Amino acid sequence: MQPPTVTRSDLGPADRAALAGAAVRRIMHVAAALRHHQDLGIIALGLTPAVGRALCQLDPDRPLPARDLASQLRCDRSNVTALVDKLERAGLVQRRVDPADRRQKTLVVTDAGRRMRQRVHQVLSESRLLDELTADDLAALHDLVWKVSDGDYPQHCEPS
Repeated sequence: MQPPTVTRSDLGPADRAALAGAAVRRIMHVAAALRHHQDLGIIALGLTPAVGRALCQLDPDRPLPARDLASQLRCDRSNVTALVDKLERAGLVQRRVDPADRRQKTLVVTDAGRRMRQRVHQVLSESRLLDELTADDLAALHDLVWKVSDGDYPQHCEPS
């Protein structure tokens, strides 16, 4: 299905607002579809989507206290405890005493966790939704998404 054609030169304020609203709704639809496909890919790896995303927040080269992971995930620390328990049972992270503060434990990504993190990153980077776009389309989409996000979206789950 082709999108409706819009001529920019004849847009008044009301038309511009309506077009912006339609674009936001479409962006939300695309985001939900991307998330759905990502969740299915993470599940295929044997993880829950929440556990996979938590693993991606951890830097394999920098141990992190669980409270900092909770802050990055924007969730309650009690929820992170359950996620970390699952990651630890799967052998993807270890809780270790922080040498700088022995009262605190940090989360250390294991070798298996590094490999799984790369697989999750690959799942999060793939999108069948974009398969039909040309290289020019992808470049234009990238530029527009960057522009509306102010280029300030954090880059999580980059392979290390």
